[in-house]
Amino acid sequence: MFLGMLIRGWAIRTLKGYFLFTVGVREHQAVVETGPYRLVRHPAYTGAILCFVGIGLAVQSLAGLLLLLLVSTASYGYRIRVEERALLKGLGEPYAAYMSHTKRLIPFVF
Repeated sequence: MFLGMLIRGWAIRTLKGYFLFTVGVREHQAVVETGPYRLVRHPAYTGAILCFVGIGLAVQSLAGLLLLLLVSTASYGYRIRVEERALLKGLGEPYAAYMSHTKRLIPFVF
């Protein structure tokens, strides 16, 4: 759980002024490829999902762990699709190029 919180915090700090709670692109925004964004496109979501896995492990319930993992990956999966459409529209080719060489959530895997 702690590792997930650290990754999420690192991702948000790396974005600086580009971080939004709602899906959108700020004026003059550039593609961020530093910090955890070197490895994956959505490290804040990776961190949040890890945090949910940690909660599931902490309560020592396989059913709880599976439910948290299912719900968090489904909801973040939807959000990622919406966010990537907005980023492609707002940032264009630089974001498309970034997508071509980074995974969504897990480095070298997915």
